[in-house]
Amino acid sequence: MEAIEIKRRRSRRIYVGKVPVGDGAPISVQSMTNTPTSDVAATVAQIRAMEAVGVDIARVSCPDEESTAALKEIVKQVSVPIVADIHFHYKRGIEAAEAGAACLRINPGNIGSAERVREVVRAAKDYNCSIRIGVNGGSLEKALLEKYGEPCPEAMVESALNQAKMLEDEDFFNFKISVKSSDTLMMMKAYRLLAAACDYPLHLGVTEAGGLRAGTVKSALGIGTLLSEGIGDTLRVSLTADVTEEVKVGFEILRALGLRYRGVRIVSCPTCARKGIDVEKIVRSLEERLEHISVPLKLSVLGCVVNGIGEAREADIGVCGGGNGKALLFLHGEQKEQINADEVVEKMVALAEKAAAERQAEETK
Repeated sequence: MEAIEIKRRRSRRIYVGKVPVGDGAPISVQSMTNTPTSDVAATVAQIRAMEAVGVDIARVSCPDEESTAALKEIVKQVSVPIVADIHFHYKRGIEAAEAGAACLRINPGNIGSAERVREVVRAAKDYNCSIRIGVNGGSLEKALLEKYGEPCPEAMVESALNQAKMLEDEDFFNFKISVKSSDTLMMMKAYRLLAAACDYPLHLGVTEAGGLRAGTVKSALGIGTLLSEGIGDTLRVSLTADVTEEVKVGFEILRALGLRYRGVRIVSCPTCARKGIDVEKIVRSLEERLEHISVPLKLSVLGCVVNGIGEAREADIGVCGGGNGKALLFLHGEQKEQINADEVVEKMVALAEKAAAERQAEETK
């Protein structure tokens, strides 16, 4: 079957540390700590938890001198590049660049005069930092709110382009832009307008998306729709949940669109009266026990043979209910054996771990 490919928007290339962003680079997944940045141990532990599930870039807030001082120690202890989130005080941006931040997330319009912006840009140049211009529908400039009457996509894009010009005027082009909103439709329109107006890489997100279920749905709709249109170079799923869930959902969005694969993907049915195995229990166990696998694998678990055989043949490892307490086991498209239903989890875990080890060995040759 011919693969359907998404044609991505062409953009400039920047780097966040060693991670390329834009110009066809793999779409990177970000998350942000919620520990006090001044607490080095807690912040490092949270970033390492993100790293364990594949995060590419981590962001930390730097509201005070204690945070930027701690940043220097944090950077030394983690593997992924760190974005320093800066608001209002330009000196925090300078300190963060000196401390080893790979990127500064700023809103040039809220850190003061042109001279202060110039100083932050100078620090970014001196320490090889990129910058993210972060526009948020909930914190637009007063002049734009007066002009448009309320937050809207056009106001967000005008804000972003005005701020981009502030950096361009300083001969600085090593930046990406985000125009986030908690309103999914507003966010989508803003990014479409911005994508048409510039060639800078874009960081996608539905800000303040909510809890795990609601936030996942809103983010999948907003981020996923834009990605399907070729818009977006890096993303963060903002959830009121464990930070590792943001990373997992981010990768699921990319995987659903065929843009990036990481870890085990399980195709499973919602079940019906025909089911011959406990699909829900099996899938839950597989998700828990195979979370450590990072190489891409496709598994299928279906309750009966109606669609089960076809799906199993398209998977690396598949099972479907065969009746009478049995299940049919498939490996790389071929039916291998009939097994007891209570053996499914152990068999699939063993086969998945073996397949992952083989692929990792191939990659390291």
